[in-house]
Amino acid sequence: MKLNVKAFSRRYSWGDVMVKKVIIMGAAGRDFHNFNVFFRDNERYRVVAFTAAQLPEIAGRIYPPELAGRLYPEGIPIYPEEDLPKLIKEHSVDLVVFAYSDVSHQYVMERAAITQANGADFMLLGPKSTMLESEKPVIAVTAVRTGAGKSPTSRRVSKILRERGLRVSVVRHPMPYGDLRKQVVQKFASLEDLDRYNATIEEREDYEPHLKIGNIVLAGVDYEKILREAEREGDVILWDGGNNDFPFFKPDLLITVVDPLRAGHELTYWPGSVNVRMADVIVISKVDTACFSDVEEVLKNVKTVNPKARIITAAIPFLVDKPDLVSGKKVIVVEDGPTVTHGEMGYGAGYLLARRLGAEILDPRPYAVGSIKEIYEKYKQLGPVLPAMGYSDRQMRELEETINAVPADSVVLGTPTDLGRYLKVNKPVAHVKYELQEIGPLTLEDIIEEFLEKVGLR
Repeated sequence: MKLNVKAFSRRYSWGDVMVKKVIIMGAAGRDFHNFNVFFRDNERYRVVAFTAAQLPEIAGRIYPPELAGRLYPEGIPIYPEEDLPKLIKEHSVDLVVFAYSDVSHQYVMERAAITQANGADFMLLGPKSTMLESEKPVIAVTAVRTGAGKSPTSRRVSKILRERGLRVSVVRHPMPYGDLRKQVVQKFASLEDLDRYNATIEEREDYEPHLKIGNIVLAGVDYEKILREAEREGDVILWDGGNNDFPFFKPDLLITVVDPLRAGHELTYWPGSVNVRMADVIVISKVDTACFSDVEEVLKNVKTVNPKARIITAAIPFLVDKPDLVSGKKVIVVEDGPTVTHGEMGYGAGYLLARRLGAEILDPRPYAVGSIKEIYEKYKQLGPVLPAMGYSDRQMRELEETINAVPADSVVLGTPTDLGRYLKVNKPVAHVKYELQEIGPLTLEDIIEEFLEKVGLR
């Protein structure tokens, strides 16, 4: 893509203030939010480009002028992240803003080094500069890594609120991978809305469980407008975070989920380490599958950096709806995509369930095609499981082709979404389900009861 640099060919002057040229590094989520709330109408800056990483088929688009605002009549181009050094030099960029999540501190500082070596300053915008304030009470559920157990924790919180007769507006971290102009504010009230918005597999994984228990889910691009809609819909707003990002809304109660299967990551991953330090409540999940020593390490770490946080320990037991399709069978295991890719898990609930029931787990890698094959080449930690990737119609078809090519008796589905609703799979499917179960004297119900009394909703 060739950027029209005529408007960006020099430093701007606004009165006595020199306007800085900016690149925002992102992955179609936090980057757009940071632009909207900090840069969009800010006369001191001109954003010349976004760069995109982590996810396929984001680069090459335009952040449209309808969303970019009056300072950007042509919109803002989105480039692959590997173009960053060239873009800094070509456009004399002053500032690079890092704006995506679930990456190691080492990874962040390597991008800082690349930025500064090419002549620009490096910025991380924090909660104070990017959180929106609500007129309604806000509970935020965050995590230290993708796949830590945040989604079942969010569902548990929403259930407690609904049992008390409260309307819950669930607001999901953004995943706008389609036509951004049609995704400014998205409201999901039924499974049919997933089809209407042409939702990706990642979106379906996060939205379907909420929809099935009666929650309304809001998401999109402009979170100021989304917040106003959430306030109209609910008595309480539940921020259901993505990856390990900190919330877009200022929370009245912040719950952070930590994962003992990746002990130590609560201190070394961005911005999950921010969530740990800010949390009012820390949930140590997966204590039923983690080693005792890892649980102890996580407990020690969180107490060291946030001694005031209240701590809940929890299991995430998993069950399968059709065990006869798994026990003693040849199976292909399909896992939650983000968890086993940039979440670095390698496997998930589907694999553990299949092993427990004595299934023969077939390796899907020899049958992978197209972008699915590229995923295996990129994420070397992946075990003999198939990540449920589907960020475009083409990738969904490649996922379908890969599943159908594996000579298995059945599919063990370890994701919350029902692949059968949008893929034509030639094998019967056994669906693994999992929910949060607190263990110990302090529960989420105790926390929510105290919170509701504090905000006058009890």
